[in-house]
Amino acid sequence: MTATEQKLYVFTYLDTEWVPCGQLTLSEDGAKLSASTFAYGLRYLQRPGALEVDPVSLSLRDMDLVRGTALFPPNNLPLFGGIRDAAPDAWGRRVIESRLKVPANSLPESSYLVHAGSQRVGAIDIRSSRVSAATPGFGTWNNLEYLMDAAQRIDEGLPVPAQLEEIFAEGSALGGARPKATVRDEERVLWLAKFPSRKDALLVPVLETATLRLAAASGLTVPPVRLVHFGSRTVMLIRRFDRYWAKAGQDAQLPEDLLSTVPAYGSAEKRLGFISGLTLLACDEMESPNKSYGDLAQAVRRYCHPGVIRENNRELFERLVFNIFVNNDDDHLRNHGFVWDPRLPGWRLSPLYDVMPRASLASERRLHLGVGP
Repeated sequence: MTATEQKLYVFTYLDTEWVPCGQLTLSEDGAKLSASTFAYGLRYLQRPGALEVDPVSLSLRDMDLVRGTALFPPNNLPLFGGIRDAAPDAWGRRVIESRLKVPANSLPESSYLVHAGSQRVGAIDIRSSRVSAATPGFGTWNNLEYLMDAAQRIDEGLPVPAQLEEIFAEGSALGGARPKATVRDEERVLWLAKFPSRKDALLVPVLETATLRLAAASGLTVPPVRLVHFGSRTVMLIRRFDRYWAKAGQDAQLPEDLLSTVPAYGSAEKRLGFISGLTLLACDEMESPNKSYGDLAQAVRRYCHPGVIRENNRELFERLVFNIFVNNDDDHLRNHGFVWDPRLPGWRLSPLYDVMPRASLASERRLHLGVGP
């Protein structure tokens, strides 16, 4: 099969609006992505507060180096880490495939990127043209049970009926393998709803909620979490830490805890840029088991804002210890996140997420990432 080139447009959310950021070119051979390039738009680089897509291969520390230049992913990776973090992962891809009625893993990467929609994690969106509009999300508290029903059908490999198709807007952008969707609460604050799966032998939403509450009680930085019950089914809700509320142009007056912000008169929902530890270490999933917390700490020193390095690495160590105590071996690099904090401005460690104990009677415990030198 002959390779084809697909040109997509990357947008970033600056303050309160989407703006064109640059052009992403993908070389694809059927469903296989072989290479990519990215070029920042010249007008974008002139904008105050222009956000870099990622600090490793798409850094804006020296704009003269990237102006008018086609950039390439590091270490011969086929895709930039910052773009990969905005792409749907296993669950989001299943939702897209269900919507388009195609077999699993049959679409080219460009299709997954475009169909993920605008509710994806972080502050970037990927569209097929410069004039494409953002895709809205409509999920609310009131239709949470319907979203769970739709997610259950996708989880079981069943078609989604028309009355449940809202899952296609609320679940297509999300990472991880478990069923989930985004919803807004009574105050319009965005949350991630994590549903039970047909494969569960344990009450996973309940266990994850309890573990995150234990982490918060231990002094770790954790988003607010809730449990909602629908008969015998339980849903875990965790507040999206990549969203906050503030008035336009007033990021300098933000409170210390962005997760305490709520809609108020004259305020708007804003977005934080997001990247994973996988991006900071410039590697792919296959290399993740060979990396360590020490590697992450070095990346924090290199890429995070100088004012938070000591604090972030202290918390990273505390998370390492916590993961050992609760036997969380799902601590791979995608489950360590970093956000762009406009108050610094710069990258910092994100709040904790995706922590799930593994039941075990073994006398030894192992984490995904290395804990020693």
